[in-house]
Amino acid sequence: MSGDSNTVQLIRVLLADDHDILRQGLKLLLAAQPDIEVVGEARTGKEAIEQAQELQPDIIVMDISMAEMDGMEACQHIRMQHPNIQVLMLTMHESEEYFLQSLRMGAAGYIVKKAAPADLCMAVRTTAHGGAFLYPGLARALIRAYLTPQMPTNPALSSSTLNTPLDVLTPREREVLILVAEGRTNQEIANQLVISIKTVQAHRANMMEKLGLQDITQLVRFAIAHGLITSEF
Repeated sequence: MSGDSNTVQLIRVLLADDHDILRQGLKLLLAAQPDIEVVGEARTGKEAIEQAQELQPDIIVMDISMAEMDGMEACQHIRMQHPNIQVLMLTMHESEEYFLQSLRMGAAGYIVKKAAPADLCMAVRTTAHGGAFLYPGLARALIRAYLTPQMPTNPALSSSTLNTPLDVLTPREREVLILVAEGRTNQEIANQLVISIKTVQAHRANMMEKLGLQDITQLVRFAIAHGLITSEF
C-alpha cells in the first residue's frame, strides 16, 4: 500500500472486467472511498496478469468470464507469480462449483455482482488487509466440500500445520478463528465480540501467522481438522 505516516494508506486496486460500463461503475464507486485508489484496469485475463506485473496492486477485483483467459486461470497465474497480491472474484455466478474453484486457484474472496455496493467495499478492504471475504451462504459450501473425502486438498497445507496445537492461540484468537471459518465478515465479528474492526484484523493476522495459514481454504481445513466447526453451524 502507498502513503507515508502522515497520510491514509490507500488500498491500490486493479479492476479486471470485460464490460466497460460495469468497470467504469466500479471505478467510480471505489474511487469515491477515502482509503481506496484504482490504479489500473484490464479487459482480459492476460491484461490482468500484465497489469499485475507492472502496477503491483494490493488487490485485483476480477471477473470470472473474460476473453483470452478467464479470471480463475488469471488468478492462479497472478497468485503464483505475486503471492502478495490478493484477488477478489466479482462475478454473476453464485454456483458452489465456481466458488470452490476460485478458492482453489488462490482467490481470497468471492462476491456476486448483485451484492450491495457497501458489501463490495467491505470485501475489498477485508481481502486487502489479509482477510477472506465469502459471499453469505458460501461458507457452508466450503465446509461441506472439505468434509467430502473426494475434495482435492491444498498441497501447500502440510500435516504439521494441520497438527499445530490450538493452545498457541489466545482464547480471543480462537474465537476469531471459528468466526472467520464460518464466513463471518470483520464487521460481524466485531459486532459479536464487541470489539473494533481494527482489533479483529489484528487478531486475524496474529492467528494466521501463528498457525502458518495463508488463505481461507487452509483456515477452514484447519478448523475442521480440530473439530471447531461443522457443516451444521
